[in-house]
Amino acid sequence: MAKFSKRARSRAFFVVLGIFAVVLLPLLGLLPRGNQAMNPDDFQEHQQLIAEVILSKNRPEVIGQSPTRGNPEAERVLFKFSDFQCSFCARASGDMKSLVEDYGDNFLYVYKHLPLVQIHPEAIPAARASWAAQQQDQFWPYHDALFANQERLGDALYEEIASDLGLDMEQFNRDRTSSASREAVSADQQLAQELRLNRTPSFVMNDLLIPGGTPLEAFERLVSPTQS
Repeated sequence: MAKFSKRARSRAFFVVLGIFAVVLLPLLGLLPRGNQAMNPDDFQEHQQLIAEVILSKNRPEVIGQSPTRGNPEAERVLFKFSDFQCSFCARASGDMKSLVEDYGDNFLYVYKHLPLVQIHPEAIPAARASWAAQQQDQFWPYHDALFANQERLGDALYEEIASDLGLDMEQFNRDRTSSASREAVSADQQLAQELRLNRTPSFVMNDLLIPGGTPLEAFERLVSPTQS
């Protein structure tokens, strides 16, 4: 399956528009400025750009070596662009865990790094530490521990989690400070820049932008078998 499937796009698109109009527009005045959704015209323009960029690429190229959960053969691929120092991302991580547990046969969940370095000084070090854990097949437990201890982000915590997970500490510290970890995070940042994503969390399902702040119930509709 080299390209992203567009078979379910039309129905899912209207679900996304409904999310934007019914759920998010009434909340615009309540959301922090950095996490506010865009206006409807900008939203549709952004949708078009997302579709153009994603559909111009092969599916394996976009997924790359990113950590995944769920069904690798599923038509739907849900990307989360996230920052380990973002409190909204921490909340969303719980929703995504539930979504995979309940609907994991229906979609592939892909984690992408989008560190907001201007406001989160530990975002890149945490991302690189999680990449190092991924090299020892422990990304998801490490991911969960970072979000659970978000107020303690720093070198001491990164090593503590790695030790608790039984990682090879010499390899872990070598990997998290390596050029490979820097390049992996940078590749995700470059993809986010192409997609014009500058808020976290940001979600893209195949070629559809899903606004940040979308409730779990809406994600369940998007990955439900009835959307096939």
